[in-house]
Amino acid sequence: MRAVMITRRRLPGRPAALLTALLTMAFATLGVLPAQADSPSPSPTEQTAGGDDAPKVDLILDVSGSMGIADIDGRSRISVAQQSIDDVIDALPPEAEFGIRTLGATYPVSDKTDGCTDTKVLYPVGHTDKVEAKTAVATLRPTGWTPIGLALRGAAQDLGTGTATRRVVLVTDGEDDCAPPDPCDVARELAAQGTHLVVDTLGLAHDDKVRQQLLCIANATGGTYTDVHSQQQLTERLKQSVQHSDNSYRATPANVTGTDQCATAPLLSPGVYADREKFSEHRVYRVPVKSGQELRASVSVTPDRAVARDYGVLLQATDGSGQELVRGTDAGSGRTDVAATGLRWSATRSASPTASATGTTGVASGDQVVCLVVSNSFAGQPGVQTDPGLPLELTVDVKAASPAPDGPALGLGRGWIMLLVLTGAGLVCGLLWGWIARWRIRIWQEN
Repeated sequence: MRAVMITRRRLPGRPAALLTALLTMAFATLGVLPAQADSPSPSPTEQTAGGDDAPKVDLILDVSGSMGIADIDGRSRISVAQQSIDDVIDALPPEAEFGIRTLGATYPVSDKTDGCTDTKVLYPVGHTDKVEAKTAVATLRPTGWTPIGLALRGAAQDLGTGTATRRVVLVTDGEDDCAPPDPCDVARELAAQGTHLVVDTLGLAHDDKVRQQLLCIANATGGTYTDVHSQQQLTERLKQSVQHSDNSYRATPANVTGTDQCATAPLLSPGVYADREKFSEHRVYRVPVKSGQELRASVSVTPDRAVARDYGVLLQATDGSGQELVRGTDAGSGRTDVAATGLRWSATRSASPTASATGTTGVASGDQVVCLVVSNSFAGQPGVQTDPGLPLELTVDVKAASPAPDGPALGLGRGWIMLLVLTGAGLVCGLLWGWIARWRIRIWQEN
């Protein structure tokens, strides 16, 4: 009995080890080594903003009397905002230029005449002394009125001009009660100036009028609107806005307008492009690709207003006749701030030739023209404006075509060679397993 016990305790380890060793030797003999995936391709080259034009963010903080209401995580709106701003200041990237402007921080509600002009620079836009900035924020107390329109104009002046996108982040709990100027009109006015000024709005009060006004401001400038319900949400959205400003500084998109047909679509070279696409619309762009080159493209569409749940974004590469070459898709359910997808296509792997580019302005003879089609399945919630369209950012790059993913040495991994290797490996494994089974039975009978 003791011998049986010892044999059973040791048997499971020996055959397994023996089998592993034999299989390793068999595969090494056949030349089969573990295949490795290709390294991820580098991202498209970014278009960097010129000069010393650093990312700039100006935060407008509402300090009107209603900010004293305690209805967010059991704390007052102003204290929640102050804590979130402190967290954002601590996380600022070194190169960012950050400033804070207030509205309603000086004159009491009893003084509407002065209160409706009450917007001031609390901390100037520039490289941030974090201790000084946080100390300034800590001194604020809910006081007066809500002149949002004037504050937006002031923030535009704070940020100045330049080639990189400037971002204003408006944190408020109410609509403008001092118009004129109407804040929506001011936002449209700023957008029309072509100053690359984007306004993100964050609402701390869940009121339909406030929501519509803040949506209008964000929509007019290509920004985003968020209905804030918690401290954590406010902090995350503020940090995202600062990060977006940093990204815009590093790669400022060029404005482009897609069409609904490939024949009339704008011709794009490698770069980053911005457009707007209405709900359930198609936008088409063209990219010339030489034989032996690979097209890499990605697109992101931002639902910057209240949209219905369950949506998707589709990016297709087609030839001139509309035949699909490759596609990329992304689906969402309303829980993300952006829907994005991408694709890669090599001219050397084309299943069918693209339309000839001969005679096309800006395209060299022999180039193939690939049509990029951006589609979305967004639908607005009741009462949401459809114009302007949703912000769309398209990145295009053309590189030397990546080699087809090869298998291991000797060309293994494709075709008949791989089939023969797998057949031989299966035969060897079967023989080994049969031999081990017979060996186990013999030992069991002896014991």
